[in-house]
Amino acid sequence: MNLSSLLGNLNYGTILFLMLIESTVIPFPSEVVVAPAAYHAAAGYQNVFLVVLFATIGADLGAAINYAAAYYFGRPLIYKFARSRWGKMCLINEEKVERSEKYFSDHGVIATLTGRLLPVIRQLISVPAGLAKMHFGKFILYTTIGAGVWNTILAAMGWYLHSIVPETQLQSKIDEYSEYIKIIIIGLFLIVVAFFAVKAIIKKQKKAV
Repeated sequence: MNLSSLLGNLNYGTILFLMLIESTVIPFPSEVVVAPAAYHAAAGYQNVFLVVLFATIGADLGAAINYAAAYYFGRPLIYKFARSRWGKMCLINEEKVERSEKYFSDHGVIATLTGRLLPVIRQLISVPAGLAKMHFGKFILYTTIGAGVWNTILAAMGWYLHSIVPETQLQSKIDEYSEYIKIIIIGLFLIVVAFFAVKAIIKKQKKAV
């Protein structure tokens, strides 16, 4: 079965499988899976809550593969892959891996939660978690929460689009709305980071007095 067939016949099994792929280093946008599945759920073909559940399970499995690869093979092999032809085919390079490592270093274990909401970082955040040998229970917990929130956002978008656009226009609207969602999430994230940064500076100044 090719990709077009999978996307044209979305069921809980294909949702799980495609989200597993999306959560590994293989480039595959979750927007083209969860949102259309929720669109079909709004038409009565599926249950939207099960769409989110199976999408999140798939994301967890894919993230666990990345985590295990980084945990057991280590940094040299991960960077060797990033520099290889296979890495380039997966749209992975040293800069992206370094960016995900820096994000994890700056934000600690909570990065596995917040990182699931950010473009580029989302697929790779499990790699530095594995390299740092983060406790697997915490890793799965934060990954599940982050992936669950992201999949819920996409499902809500797909459900809403069912009421305003025909299926022939669905993909173009998903692309359009996805950009807005990414901008909003990045904006909110920067606001939160700025808030905690200012709070930390104020606390430090009070201690210095």
